[in-house]
Amino acid sequence: MFDASSDKAAPGRSLPHWRVALFVLFGVIFLFFASQTVGGLVLGIYAALQHWNAAQIQTWLTHSTSAQFMYGLIAEGFMVVGIGFALRWLGWNWKDIGLMRPKLRHLLVGFISVVPYFVFYLILVAILSAIFPTLNVGQKQDIGFTNVHSALDFTLTFIALVILPPIAEEITMRGFLYTGLKKWLPTLVAALVVSVLFGAAHLAEGGDSGPLWIGAVDTFTLSLVLVFLREKTGNLWAGMVLHATKNLIAFASLFLIK
Repeated sequence: MFDASSDKAAPGRSLPHWRVALFVLFGVIFLFFASQTVGGLVLGIYAALQHWNAAQIQTWLTHSTSAQFMYGLIAEGFMVVGIGFALRWLGWNWKDIGLMRPKLRHLLVGFISVVPYFVFYLILVAILSAIFPTLNVGQKQDIGFTNVHSALDFTLTFIALVILPPIAEEITMRGFLYTGLKKWLPTLVAALVVSVLFGAAHLAEGGDSGPLWIGAVDTFTLSLVLVFLREKTGNLWAGMVLHATKNLIAFASLFLIK
């Protein structure tokens, strides 16, 4: 499925491959939870400085586009900064995880890959629906941003949903995590581990409706295609473009097409 000849071993610390793989795995899990904690803590400190009560804070966090944007910016920024420190500790650089100068053909490949991704997703959903008839394919994703009205709101929401996640998540998952895991695990196994974790990270987006299983299937499928692009192009840019295109379609369906 994948071309195992790419992503040659990066220079850096002379560590056993299994230690590198475990370091990146637990490092990403730690950064995932720590970034959310830091994002919530910063917003909490800001709210406390405004002397708001609990009800005011809850209303602000739930309905303020700027608050939700800042949370995402802080959390995803923390993730990327954390990855930067981890790369430095390992003796790697950004190129080692696929972040290098983009080429036009890779950007075009990422854009057109939205078609096979959707086909792959529809096939997988059809199979899973036949096996698990209770799978709720129409369950809504709780993405926040429920109070988007002004031009500024739309701009912040667009950046938060279409621009930031493809950058931060590709650097973290298909860049840092996948590169580290592939030093120890077979390529396909590393791809599956990354994709399962990526899907699991989206389960909580079901909100009050419970785990978002259909969202996990969606992001699992997307991740497999993104890893494929990572292997075939040797960099993250095609994946970032596909990821952004997919999120752009979702953004348009939620906020522009009524």
